[in-house]
Amino acid sequence: MYAALVAQNVFFGIIAAVMIGGALRVVTTKNVVHAALWLVVVLAGAAGQFILLSAEFVATTQVLVYVGAIVVLFLFGTMLTRSRHGTDEDLTLRQWPLAAFVSILLLGIMAYVLIDAFSDDKLPDESALLVDNTAAISDAIFKPYLIPFWALSFVLLAALVGAIVLARRD
Repeated sequence: MYAALVAQNVFFGIIAAVMIGGALRVVTTKNVVHAALWLVVVLAGAAGQFILLSAEFVATTQVLVYVGAIVVLFLFGTMLTRSRHGTDEDLTLRQWPLAAFVSILLLGIMAYVLIDAFSDDKLPDESALLVDNTAAISDAIFKPYLIPFWALSFVLLAALVGAIVLARRD
């Protein structure tokens, strides 16, 4: 059991490092298509973390919905619009020091709020965390949020149709 926990911690560290590197590349790359591909790395890493937590259903949902659908929608929107993308110097944002300061400030505020809110809580024991019923997991995720999930799918469909309309030639 102890060796399994050590291996799980090692894989967690590796996947987390890859996710952090991918997230940094998402926001620092100058090519929008490359940023979307680095986002695939980050979202696949999140699916890997779910697998480490023995939540295979959530990992599969992560891959299908986010990696499979959202990133494809981003790429369609990027490719179908006639906007310039690439490594043009006039497309780069020159306010990155302010963005970095705001990001660090938000990280500090979120860390303070989370530590203040959950500092006295204890983690449940392992037996309470094991859920083998996929139906129970899917009901817990999708049952209370079914209408917003459908609404989001219609918004994404409208965005894709809008991108196609913008991209077509008159």
